[in-house]
Amino acid sequence: MEGVHQENRLIATQVSESATAKATVPVPHFADSRSSTVPVPDRVKMARLSRVVAFSLASLSLATLSLASLAAAGTAFADPPAAPAPARQKQVVIISFDSARDISQWKRSRALAQRTGAHFTYFLSCVFLLSPQSRGQYTAPGKSAGKSNIGFAASRQEVAERLEQIGLAASEGHDIGSHGCGHFDGKDWSKADWLAEFGSFEHILENAYSINGIAPEPQGWRDFARHEVVGFRAPYLSTNKALYEALPKAGFLFDASGVSKGPVQPPTSNGVTHFSLPQIPEGPDTRPVIAMDYNLYVRHSGGFKRPSKAGEFAGRTYDAFRAAFDTQYQGKRLPLELGFHFTLMNDGAYWNALERFAGEVCVKADVECISFRDYVTRQRGGERQATVGG
Repeated sequence: MEGVHQENRLIATQVSESATAKATVPVPHFADSRSSTVPVPDRVKMARLSRVVAFSLASLSLATLSLASLAAAGTAFADPPAAPAPARQKQVVIISFDSARDISQWKRSRALAQRTGAHFTYFLSCVFLLSPQSRGQYTAPGKSAGKSNIGFAASRQEVAERLEQIGLAASEGHDIGSHGCGHFDGKDWSKADWLAEFGSFEHILENAYSINGIAPEPQGWRDFARHEVVGFRAPYLSTNKALYEALPKAGFLFDASGVSKGPVQPPTSNGVTHFSLPQIPEGPDTRPVIAMDYNLYVRHSGGFKRPSKAGEFAGRTYDAFRAAFDTQYQGKRLPLELGFHFTLMNDGAYWNALERFAGEVCVKADVECISFRDYVTRQRGGERQATVGG
């Protein structure tokens, strides 16, 4: 205890002695701008500082307690405005049909487009605009007149009905492209051969009404035939260097004869945009297959009809289409291309899968099912691919 009393006396003595120290603190003033100071002991200064710190800590504790009380009472605090989500380009799906023969399939495809808001590309084979009487109007490179790998229209009436469907499809915003005429493999053709085939297509399409004695010819038909067919797909997807030299010379804006390992961004060279049907995973072992009905037909049944398994094949095809779509839709959103014919292979399995697929995806707000021409026109016009959000 004696030690404690001695310590207290020492502290008192130090406080008394420090009264003469020259530490200062400002005195508040109003009228007089000169400052006055009075000496303040160090211990007093420390005591005042301690009270300030204690008061600040107490205030912070009260503020924290107040916030906690408000939160417990369910009081909502406004979050700062969130930054807008970056815009994403819409997923593009491009659906096309080769040869375009059967009238019933013209009607069926157009009805599908009307239900889903889609635009399609029809790659027309011009021999289906020639009847048995007019078939001699076509001469393929290296062949005699009137030869075709896929035949001709059955009658003048069939030609008239097909011409009507072509006109209706074009008026509805669909794209009419060229599949050549006689569906011959042009892998050994020269540039001149390809240009001759393109010339035959244009001549027969432009003069289809007069060649077949069908009247009346719709107003504007010839202008449509000369200027509106701007895309090509080679039969059998069979190409060579001469074809790519001939395409810009013939005035085509796009070619859809390529095959790629998966969806790709179509490149443009020499004024021609080149599209490729992608290979997509399919079946239990997810082996890649070209995304076209004929290739699936060969995969599923060796190219022979198996109508008893149509349901299974339709399901596998739909699953493959949907998985390929989902990969792009959730990822890079590269254009997805799917190809078909008007032939109902395996009892229509592939068309059934198409209708189910298009009915689900083409109606989405952030998906566009458009034609090759739509896509190219947008790119050439400087219009950026449509976006959603942002």
